[in-house]
Amino acid sequence: MNLLDLILEPLSYDFMLRALLVALVASIVCAVLSCWLVLIGWSLMGDAVSHAVLPGVVLAYVVGAPFALGAVIFGFAAVALIGVVRDTSRIKEDAAIGIVFTTLFALGLVLISVTPSQTDLNHIIFGNLLGVSWGDLRQIVVLGVVTFAVLILKRRDFTLYAFDPTQAHAIGLRPRLLGAALLGLLALTAVVALQAVGVVLVVAMLIIPGACAHLLTDRFGRMLWIAPSVAAVCALLGLYLSYYLDTASGPMIVLAQGVMFALIYLFGPERGVITSRLRTRRAPSEVNAVS
Repeated sequence: MNLLDLILEPLSYDFMLRALLVALVASIVCAVLSCWLVLIGWSLMGDAVSHAVLPGVVLAYVVGAPFALGAVIFGFAAVALIGVVRDTSRIKEDAAIGIVFTTLFALGLVLISVTPSQTDLNHIIFGNLLGVSWGDLRQIVVLGVVTFAVLILKRRDFTLYAFDPTQAHAIGLRPRLLGAALLGLLALTAVVALQAVGVVLVVAMLIIPGACAHLLTDRFGRMLWIAPSVAAVCALLGLYLSYYLDTASGPMIVLAQGVMFALIYLFGPERGVITSRLRTRRAPSEVNAVS
């Protein structure tokens, strides 16, 4: 079997084609948003919101409403609860985040256990990339395109808010509104990625691509290109490996992202740990050779 056959064989199955499209859409949207999450320092907040949307998604399923509606409502509810606990007690923000998101996540698990359903709602937790229908694909693409378009169209405002909220306010922007918009987009992005990797692993797709890009460049504009490129490559690699190794597709995509981060962390051209040490060792020898 040649390389072309290895590439084309999985695509001969409809379920693999749908899985590939969902994986690419989810990975790219998550990667673009991850640039701001990493820059602002919202990694833990991303973890909280991505887990807290679970009861909203389950309740939306029960009443027949769009998953995105339930996710956004519970995403904002989680952020509001975190703020209330932080501002009205001696509990610090990181502890408040841990309390709120684990409680809401547990509520989602309880709702799943008591909700009669003809479909397996555990797929919301662990993902069901290979079981995506054409209807699911259309919903994911619509949500992904809307989220991606808002992020790109408002990228300058979001970037200024991330670097200097005070300056953003001084030029007439509303930092609180921009922060709320990012949180709403975070909830929508979590819904987009649910089918791919499930609630448990969504946070990896929301953090790793941005972290990889941050290690490779200091310019935010370049991050917005590098992060989705890394995510797309990892989505393709993870999905193909899961097909040929007969492993779970969602976790394999996240594992590919983790390996990519490790390689960049160790061998990155500018900030790689091993690369930097080799450069440091090489510098004295070059000086001695010149002298």
